[in-house]
Amino acid sequence: MERSGGGRVVLCLLCGLPAAGKSTLSRALRRLLPPRQGWDCAVLAYDELIPQEAPGPAEPGWKRRRREVLRHLERLLRAPPACAEPGPPEPGAAARPLCIVLDDNFYYRSMRYEVYQLARKYSLSFCQLFLECPLEQCLQRNRLRSHPVPDETIRLMATRIELPDPKKYAWEQNSLVLKSPECPSEEEYDIINLLATALENPVKQNEENTEQKEADRVACAASTVHQADQTCRRVISQTMKEAKDKNVLPSEMKSLAEELNKLKAAFLEDLRQETHLNNQTGQQNHSFDPATINKYILK
Repeated sequence: MERSGGGRVVLCLLCGLPAAGKSTLSRALRRLLPPRQGWDCAVLAYDELIPQEAPGPAEPGWKRRRREVLRHLERLLRAPPACAEPGPPEPGAAARPLCIVLDDNFYYRSMRYEVYQLARKYSLSFCQLFLECPLEQCLQRNRLRSHPVPDETIRLMATRIELPDPKKYAWEQNSLVLKSPECPSEEEYDIINLLATALENPVKQNEENTEQKEADRVACAASTVHQADQTCRRVISQTMKEAKDKNVLPSEMKSLAEELNKLKAAFLEDLRQETHLNNQTGQQNHSFDPATINKYILK
């Protein structure tokens, strides 16, 4: 897909923990790309579109808001470019490429794959810049913000974050892991090279029967998660029975039940994300036996 006037578009994802430096990098790209490459650059910051009080990753409302952001992005892609110069283009002048920077955590691979699917739908270019920052440094920076993210949210995200893996997932081949958001000269060259490579190799549209494949994927994911949910319930039931046999106090039984159910919810959410991504990319889903779930829930 090209912009009005023939300009090409690259979707560039900025990924990493909160306070890793993604906003700093997005500002650096906006300064760097127009004079250095002659490109237009627009930034879509999820934090500005999804309010701080939005539900967490396990809540339906949070997923709905992310889908709304993607729909907003798709509307932008369909609209005429607002940053184009007024008046007719000069004869022989080539339209400027547009880099749309998506600034978000994107800690699950499935979140990033949703944007890749959009690139494939419109034959856009796609790449990922992953900011790798030590957890404690992110926590310190975050605490200085006017609206800090809870520490426990960042710590949990750090345990679940999935770095790009181009060897396993071919669609992540245009990815770069960065140590600094400041665009030092040695990383500046790598970033420009990645963006240029992505721009010259847009994602090809998938011509297969996507509707039937999507129906099959949804059915498969639902079956896998349902089986795991049933196994989790049996594990928790057995654990509660054993605790009761040991004469655990009622107040402690209640706390134990609440903690086990929280762990079950977290486990099933991780499974949904992994199953969805595996079904989308053709990877084989894991078989979750009681031993595996015991290890996760009763760790």
